[in-house]
Amino acid sequence: MARITPDSVIARHAELAEGETLLAEFRADRGVYWRAHLIMAAALGLVAGLFLLWQGNPYPVAGPVGAILAIGARAAFLASEALTDLWRLTDRRLLGPGGRSIPLAQIKAANPFLGAVQIVTLSGDKHLMKYLSTPATVAQQVLTAARKAPAHG
Repeated sequence: MARITPDSVIARHAELAEGETLLAEFRADRGVYWRAHLIMAAALGLVAGLFLLWQGNPYPVAGPVGAILAIGARAAFLASEALTDLWRLTDRRLLGPGGRSIPLAQIKAANPFLGAVQIVTLSGDKHLMKYLSTPATVAQQVLTAARKAPAHG
């Protein structure tokens, strides 16, 4: 399987500040990653097959087969990068891939959606924590920590 070597921007993680306490780490889950791609392949395969039927194509099975092969190849190629995502929750910030650093006092919402959690800040910025095994639990942990955070961030 292909392996993507992340560049120095994506691969870097924000460091903990002096006196900052790590509360939890959230890693991308391999099972959730593959399940998401399987669902995507099935849905797109169905749409492709129906479109080919509608067009009168005598081989509508080509749509689902093509979708499964294309999305499977994409998933295999990107897995080495997507599954390295690490989010760290501290008593002050939520730290994400690529050096993202979100002060807890700036977190307005944490919305679980399928295998992900969308973090929304007071300024409207949105960050997506993808391929989590327990997104509702992660969202609750982030919101609980954000409520306890000092107002100055």
